[in-house]
Amino acid sequence: MSNGYSANQIQVLEGLEAVRKRPGMYIDSTSSRGLHHLVYEIVDNSVDEALAGYCTEIRVILNKDNSVTVIDNGRGIPVGIQEKLHKPAVEVVFTVLHAGGKFDSGVYKVSGGLHGVGASVVNALSKRLEVRVCVDGYEYSEHFAYGNVTEPLKKLGPTDKRGTMVTFLPDDTIFEETVFDFNYLKVRLREIAFLTKGLKITLEDDREDPVYKESFHYEGGISEYVRFLNRSKTTLYDDVIYFEGMKNDVLVEAAFQHNDGYTENVYSFVNNINTVEGGTHLAGLKSALTKTFNDFARKNKFIKDNEEPLSGEDIREGLTAIVSIKIKEPQFGGQTKRKLGNSEARVAVDSIVSEKLGIYLEQNPAIGRIIVEKSLVAKRARSAARKARELAHRKSALDSMSLPGKLADCSDKNPENCEIYIVEGDSAGGSAKTARSRATQAILPLRGKILNVEKARDDKILENAEIQAMITAFGTGVRDEFDISKLRYNKIIIMTDADVDGAHISTLLLTFFYRFMPDLIREGHVYLAKPPLYKIEKNKKVWYAYSDDELNSIITEIGRDQNNKIQRYKGLGEMDAEQLWETTMDPEKRILLRVTMDEDDKLDIDNTFSILMGDKVEPRREFIEKNAKYVQNLDI
Repeated sequence: MSNGYSANQIQVLEGLEAVRKRPGMYIDSTSSRGLHHLVYEIVDNSVDEALAGYCTEIRVILNKDNSVTVIDNGRGIPVGIQEKLHKPAVEVVFTVLHAGGKFDSGVYKVSGGLHGVGASVVNALSKRLEVRVCVDGYEYSEHFAYGNVTEPLKKLGPTDKRGTMVTFLPDDTIFEETVFDFNYLKVRLREIAFLTKGLKITLEDDREDPVYKESFHYEGGISEYVRFLNRSKTTLYDDVIYFEGMKNDVLVEAAFQHNDGYTENVYSFVNNINTVEGGTHLAGLKSALTKTFNDFARKNKFIKDNEEPLSGEDIREGLTAIVSIKIKEPQFGGQTKRKLGNSEARVAVDSIVSEKLGIYLEQNPAIGRIIVEKSLVAKRARSAARKARELAHRKSALDSMSLPGKLADCSDKNPENCEIYIVEGDSAGGSAKTARSRATQAILPLRGKILNVEKARDDKILENAEIQAMITAFGTGVRDEFDISKLRYNKIIIMTDADVDGAHISTLLLTFFYRFMPDLIREGHVYLAKPPLYKIEKNKKVWYAYSDDELNSIITEIGRDQNNKIQRYKGLGEMDAEQLWETTMDPEKRILLRVTMDEDDKLDIDNTFSILMGDKVEPRREFIEKNAKYVQNLDI
């Protein structure tokens, strides 16, 4: 009896067929993220030329037909015949997986690409790709489609230029999204420029009229990056403290500066790859900071010999820091393959930072004093916050009715079925309590705007009544004590007015969730409700519109005349319970926007929250002006 499984069913995918069959294995996904990853793969090859000392400029151009061109002034991909495959080397690079100079340590001492599959994968996933190479005084070109050669390597003529130009058009039958986002690319390209001091990267959008371009060029490297990240904050001292050194074949760079805030923003990179889960190099930095600042504090009598030392957490309060290393054979692990495992990296970072920071503090004792004094205040606040948490735990354990009094809880006790609406104001809260499905929908009204957690220490935050109410209602705890398994509601829904105040309240709540309960966002439990902007009535029939476009569409459909009654909702309080249920709370009809975060974008997310919720007005104004065109239906 046949079981339907035979030798003939074993498929052998040759060449780049495997990439087209399973693209997610090579570029993570076929979503917008995967689409933009194609650009990074080609750019990474140019960056490797820069790291090797041969490239000073990279241009990335978004063309009108939505193809992308990447140009560098490096050495140019070799065009000679590769002995093993008897094909031009440039053709091998674009048609054979795991082919390229990255596997020869004599060509590139360090390399940004993780797998050496970049160029061939981009080729496989493109409708067309053209490479032009200027090398040894001549220009050459070769054309491909879907990973296959369509025009073999051709010698075009003499040139005094050098470098490589790649133009590719992504295959729209593979990608869910095929329109490149200028701002999305800008964030990563700017990051690369900061991490590769001296390299100039220009991003140009030829789809715009006039053509729009931005250039990134930082001679100061990661020191300038720290200054850039702190631009929306008030710094405690002018210096960006920077160290560089080599140990055990590991090139180490570290830069940091404290601000008067309370959030720690420490980022780590290996060969320009953002190690979002940290690793040994980050552990080395933290160890060196903790040890050296405690030595300085004891030596200068800030801490007595029998007194508890400063914790790393105390010292890193308000710290913006970057550690960037270059290493020949990086070993990655973790959930996202972005956690460094090399033990020599920890030793190298710890050794170099400890030695050079010790010397720096001897030469700059006033700055050391500022940092230690802030750390001592953080230490006292940490102790107060710990006592506040312990008191809250004891209260919860002793009081079985410890849920906040303002919470209208649901009767179903299975978290999978339950959701909680965080509602702005008592008026809307009252309507929501009447409108809700009592079995599965809980309502927690907030009075006014919650505390801005970017501007307060943990002890003050945990004492805030509105924040306490949310922590108690959710059941998960916060920070190190956070436990997602204790979450009482599968959906946490922020429901605010569709105006500036509502947007501000939503941002305050999201900032709190991101800083204290990030796993709520990571695991997809946080949503924004989308109430309607308009109510349209005609001949006793009612329609709701959630945007201006939808309003225009409805009016076009029902006809424009004097019988039309159009109401512009200014707030949730203008709706009665029935309307609120029908438009915003009924699971069958409502619109919910899930809040998501990509770990690779953590640095940019941190930066955005710091700008929006920080003290300085100018960076916030610049951010709003640059992003205003993406905002719709916001009353000002």
